Amino acid sequence: MRLGAELTRAAVGGSEQLQCFGAQKWWEEPVASPRKVKGGNIDVHPSEKALIVQYEVEATILGETGDPMLGERKECQKIIRLKSLNANTDITSLARKVVEECKLIHPSKLNEVEQLLYYLQNRRDSTSGKEKKEKSSKPKDPPPFEGMEIDEVANINDMDEYIELLYEDIPDKVRGSALILQLARNPDNLEELLLNDTALGALARVLREDWKQSVELATNIIYIFFCFSSFSQFHGLITHYKIGALCMNIIDHELKRHELWQEELSKKKKAVDEDPENQTLRKDYEKTFKKYQGLVVKQEQLLRVALYLLLNLAEDTRTELKMRNKNIVHMLVKALDRDNFELLILVVSFLKKLSIFMENKNDMVEMDIVEKLVKMIPCEHEDLLNITLRLLLNLSFDTGLRNKMVQVGLLPKLTALLGNENYKQIAMCVLYHISMDDRFKSMFAYTDCIPQLMKMLFECSDERIDLELISFCINLAANKRNVQLICEGNGLKMLMKRALKFKDPLLMKMIRNISQHDGPTKNLFIDYVGDLAAQISNDEEEEFVIECLGTLANLTIPDLDWELVLKEYKLVPYLKDKLKPGAAEDDLVLEVVIMIGTVSMDDSCAALLAKSGIIPALIELLNAQQEDDEFVCQIIYVFYQMVFHQATRDVIIKETQAPAYLIDLMHDKNNEIRKVCDNTLDIIAEYDEEWAKKIQSEKFRWHNSQWLEMVESRQMDESEQYLYGDDRIEPYIHEGDILERPDLFYSSDGLVASEGAMSPDFFNDYHLQNGDVVGQHSFAGSTFHPRISKCFTNTH
Repeated sequence: MRLGAELTRAAVGGSEQLQCFGAQKWWEEPVASPRKVKGGNIDVHPSEKALIVQYEVEATILGETGDPMLGERKECQKIIRLKSLNANTDITSLARKVVEECKLIHPSKLNEVEQLLYYLQNRRDSTSGKEKKEKSSKPKDPPPFEGMEIDEVANINDMDEYIELLYEDIPDKVRGSALILQLARNPDNLEELLLNDTALGALARVLREDWKQSVELATNIIYIFFCFSSFSQFHGLITHYKIGALCMNIIDHELKRHELWQEELSKKKKAVDEDPENQTLRKDYEKTFKKYQGLVVKQEQLLRVALYLLLNLAEDTRTELKMRNKNIVHMLVKALDRDNFELLILVVSFLKKLSIFMENKNDMVEMDIVEKLVKMIPCEHEDLLNITLRLLLNLSFDTGLRNKMVQVGLLPKLTALLGNENYKQIAMCVLYHISMDDRFKSMFAYTDCIPQLMKMLFECSDERIDLELISFCINLAANKRNVQLICEGNGLKMLMKRALKFKDPLLMKMIRNISQHDGPTKNLFIDYVGDLAAQISNDEEEEFVIECLGTLANLTIPDLDWELVLKEYKLVPYLKDKLKPGAAEDDLVLEVVIMIGTVSMDDSCAALLAKSGIIPALIELLNAQQEDDEFVCQIIYVFYQMVFHQATRDVIIKETQAPAYLIDLMHDKNNEIRKVCDNTLDIIAEYDEEWAKKIQSEKFRWHNSQWLEMVESRQMDESEQYLYGDDRIEPYIHEGDILERPDLFYSSDGLVASEGAMSPDFFNDYHLQNGDVVGQHSFAGSTFHPRISKCFTNTH
């Protein structure tokens, strides 16, 4: 017998960490091998409910003459786990039992053991918040389970014996794999195990051939390879033995087995429900249910180890893709039906990792993952709730899945988590994504979300509010019902006070969204017009000024005296200066244009702006920004507002080129631009007869462009002209403009007389060539640029 093997039996009733002294040499024939064991200190385990007993072992090998041949002293420790220790345990009795059963503890140390047990009983299990946070980022290693805990303590020098056990019957294989697993759980042994190809090959073979024979055996062997998978440098070893693919097959098989168990159990339950008086059926059901529970416990241990191994291997995206091709997502989503918290944490962690890829996310959609996750929110297990929220955050980037989250009732559940500091941030991010959809914004009004958010805003001590919080509030402020809740009490007053104090552009953006809604809330802003106008200057931060301008531009309130505001705060020079090309960033210039459009609703303001020379500046800006639809539309809207007032209408029509630009833009591809142009031109045509003719002519050209092009391009052969007689047929297309034909014009009595006594003079300067307008000049004062002239060249 080897001395090392004998030493491992020095203590019973616990696990030991002990190194052997080495194998006996074949030429030595010792007469005796005396051994001395000396007890040492006793201490508590740092994390588990266990005692650690330190002791020394001194061994001497005697030769034939009785002289010492080899001597060595080793420091060892024994761990005594106290699984039954709880708040109600009798410490005195337990201490006495520990001293009696563990021969390494001298009876004189009974009081010391009792004190240590008392400390363990009252020690808090919970760790600090920081430690919890770090721990929750990755699932915990699987704990010791049935089939892995055996009385023997493994020794690295006895590997040959353990390998031999792998060639015996199933019970011996389980024992051998459990002993090897003990060694593998110590990272110091992994490199030595790695060099033992025989052991690894045997383990892989046994797993491949016998995994269906014993769940304990399969769990032990997969756990051994899991220990290797915890280190990236050993992943090649696992790939070599194809353990990953084998684990996928095992998981798939076990999930199907679980479905069969459930079917069998449900059938027996149904039979009991149909005949409740039948005791035989009831006993059979209870027996089956008890067996089912035992099988599920073992199966979940196996699933947990196998999935954790795959999760470690999935560090390599190529390996992850192979798993996806073998339907790993479907397996994981199926496993969400389990009740084991530790297994669920692992499954959800794996799904979170996979969810960042579109293909995996689509697989999750097919499996209705949101419906399965909703049961976990809220959840008693903090780590599971945390990782589930993070998975939901990844999924919430998909519009369809956000819709599903609302349908299954996640909105009030997530809102309830805003009051918990541990989950507030992640829950807010998911809710922010949901609030991006306009159809869901109003639903927040039926939860207590808005009061909680307002409280967070007002309690924030920093100058800048958390980005997630203020972004969420900006989205919610885009809904009228939400705004009513936000402005309840002194809500708007508090927001304005904070925004103006800290010059916060994002908070002002929220206020700007509030100001866009018609009704009572818009009238609340009358008290703050002066404060907002005072911010419009070159001294303030540009982003903040943009939001202040945007807020003022939203205040289309009839009773507001804009002329007084413009004069008191000297805004006209500022607005005109910003209209110069290159004077400011486009975002600011656009807000200036919108602001001009708003104040132009007031006739006195419109006249004030027209006298200041803003209209030519707007036309110049229109030329510079002709490719930007938003700029074009807003500038045209300013013209639309100004032609309403007599004073500015005459300036627009007679002193500027604005009508010509409007005609050029009348057929723009943008529907909104066309609509504003048509409305503006209708007003101009009503008040100016000359422009009315030009507008009518251009509309005719546009609506009949195809017909005009066809007629003009048609060439008649000479033979065709004389088919009906000798007289030459007058060409249908005249040398002049086809539109000069008098029968194409209307008079107050209907069609103009055919003799052409009435024809608009301004058409004389034009004629058509190949569908293009050519002539001495275009409409008075206009400059045809690519965008504006496209309505003449595109005839289809």
